[in-house]
Amino acid sequence: MPRFLVKHRTTYRYRRPVHFGEHRLMFRPRDSYDQRLLEANVRIDPDPGDIQWVHDVFGNCVTVVRPDKPSDRLSFETEILVEHAPEENPDFRISRTALNYPFVYDGEELKDLAPTIRRHYPDPNDEIGKWARQFLHAGKTTPTGALLMTLCNAIRELLSYNRRTEPGTQPPLTTLGQRRGTCRDFALLMIEAVRALGLAARFVTGYIYVPSRADSANLGGGSTHAWCQVYLPGAGWVEFDPTNGIVGNRDLIRVGVARHPSQAIPLFGTYDGKAADFLDMEVQVNVNVQAAPGPAIA
Repeated sequence: MPRFLVKHRTTYRYRRPVHFGEHRLMFRPRDSYDQRLLEANVRIDPDPGDIQWVHDVFGNCVTVVRPDKPSDRLSFETEILVEHAPEENPDFRISRTALNYPFVYDGEELKDLAPTIRRHYPDPNDEIGKWARQFLHAGKTTPTGALLMTLCNAIRELLSYNRRTEPGTQPPLTTLGQRRGTCRDFALLMIEAVRALGLAARFVTGYIYVPSRADSANLGGGSTHAWCQVYLPGAGWVEFDPTNGIVGNRDLIRVGVARHPSQAIPLFGTYDGKAADFLDMEVQVNVNVQAAPGPAIA
């Protein structure tokens, strides 16, 4: 079972020393059957006056930092070691009642899934819904797994990936209209398309392992990554990365899940000063495979 070592550094620089407000980090991966957190460390410069660990409404681990000294620089360095069990050939094991689309969720599950089925962005002409429905088999049922894999790969093949320095995630209609966006934009577009089909979907933030950033076809390396999950009866929450056309968890390190991207920001905070005081922000993420320790020698 491979181990991923993730080093993530974010540095803010200012023209003069400023006072900082609360900062919140989401970097500690979620333990699950397919990934196990072995180590997690954070270093903050200058040293903060207070650090608090909390679980948010989705069960994500959030580090709350309250710096108490003014500075012209604020740096966060996190390091995690995760044992990861990749799904080379995802086995959905979808319930018989959900093998083909359309299907109906169980009433009890529907109560909890409802917020992740409701669409979150205006689409007066149902453009995203029309786009998603083009992948259905006309006049007959469509295999659910094939539908979602086709939708995932369509975003990868039809849209262009480009990094964007502006914060936030652009509206799905903008992404669809411009045919380009970041990994967060692609994840949100797939979420809204899946919701337009009446299925439950949620946003995932984390990291992606890119064996060679220069030569690999995987996009999103060198920074945090984003994808989505779709809830399928019998299979549970299944990973779909429309940026790379990945189905299942291969190369994906899950950190946080949320109903909306704004609820899963890797790092955000405030400072007390003028907008002109801010100089720049530098982000560097490295994900490498670490060999598991061998057996002890007697």
